[in-house]
Amino acid sequence: MIDLRSDTQTKPSQAMRQAMANAEVGDEQEREDPTVLELERRGAELLGHEEAVYLPTAMMGNQIALAILGERGGELIVEQGAHIMVAELGGAAFHSGLQTRGLPGHRGRLSPRQLREAGWTEGGFWGPRASVLAIENTHNTAGGTVWPLDELRAVVAAGRELGMRVHLDGARLVNAAVASGVPPSEIAGQFDTATLCLSKGLGCPLGALIGGSRELMLRARMEKHRFGGAMRQAGIVAAAGLYALDHNVERLAEDHVRARRLAEGWAAAGLPVDLELVETNFVQLNVAVLGLAEGEAIDRIREHGVLLSQTRPGTLRAVTHLDIGDDDVEQALELVPQALGAHVHA
Repeated sequence: MIDLRSDTQTKPSQAMRQAMANAEVGDEQEREDPTVLELERRGAELLGHEEAVYLPTAMMGNQIALAILGERGGELIVEQGAHIMVAELGGAAFHSGLQTRGLPGHRGRLSPRQLREAGWTEGGFWGPRASVLAIENTHNTAGGTVWPLDELRAVVAAGRELGMRVHLDGARLVNAAVASGVPPSEIAGQFDTATLCLSKGLGCPLGALIGGSRELMLRARMEKHRFGGAMRQAGIVAAAGLYALDHNVERLAEDHVRARRLAEGWAAAGLPVDLELVETNFVQLNVAVLGLAEGEAIDRIREHGVLLSQTRPGTLRAVTHLDIGDDDVEQALELVPQALGAHVHA
C-alpha cells in the first residue's frame, strides 16, 4: 500500500531508532536531560529565538502560544482554514478565553488591509480587542502553500501596528524554508512565538518545539506543565529530533520534487489538479469535479493500493514524505487514474 495520506505517516528510520537507543537521558521535567537541552538549544537557533521548549506535539505548542500571548476575552485573528481554526477543537476558546475570527485568505494568506479592517479601534468599548494574530506556514488546507517572505513581513508588521502579538504555526516551517530558499530563522524569528513539528516531514515519531524570548519561554514551560506535557527521560525521543535536524532537513526538497512529479503526471492523465498550488509536498485532487464524494473516491483509490486523505470538502490530498520513493510515485501515477478512470473520461 502506498500511503500518501500525510507526512505524519513517516516511521523512524533504523538510524534514527539507533540514535534514540543510544540517547543520554535524565529528568526532563527538572531540566536534567542533556539530549532534550541540546535539542532545545538547537531548536532556538533554528527558529531564530532566544529559547525553545520541547513539547510532545505542535498542537500543544499552538495552544501554549495562544495562552501566553492572548488576552482573555480578546480576539484571535487567523485565516479561516488554518489548523488552529479548523483542527484544534476550539482550543483557543477552551484554554485561553479567546474569541476566534477567521478571515478568508488567498492560498492561506492574509493581507495587511484585512487586518486593519478587522482590528480593534482605539476607544472602542463593545467589540473585543484583537490581541493575537496567528499565521500558518506552510498552510495545510490550502495545499502546503508557502507565504512569500515580503508578504509575511508586511502582515506581521501590520499586526504589530494594531497592537497584536504574533504567533507562527510552523508545523511545516522547514518545508516553507526549503521551498523559499531562506533559513527557517528568517521566517520564524520575526514572530513573538513559533512552533515546529518534528513528526511530519522531519520523520520523528513525536515531538515539537516552541520558540520565543526567555521571558515567554518561562511562561511556556509553566503552561506545558499545566497541559500535562512535562516528561521524564524524554531524551529517548528528543534524540530523534536531533537526528532529524542533522539528516532530514535538506532532503525535504526531494519530497517537493516528487510531489511536483505526481501533480504533473496526474494532470497529464486528466485528473483535476491545480499545479499552481503545488509548492511543497502536497498535491490536491478535486474529486468533486469528477462527480465523486470524498469517501467514495478514497475507497476507489484504496482498492487500487493507494491511500489519500480528505483535506476539505470535495478535495483529496496526496502528501509525499521520506517513506515515499520514486517507485511509489511512479506506481501512484498509474494506479490513481486507473481507480478514477471512468470518471476522468466521463
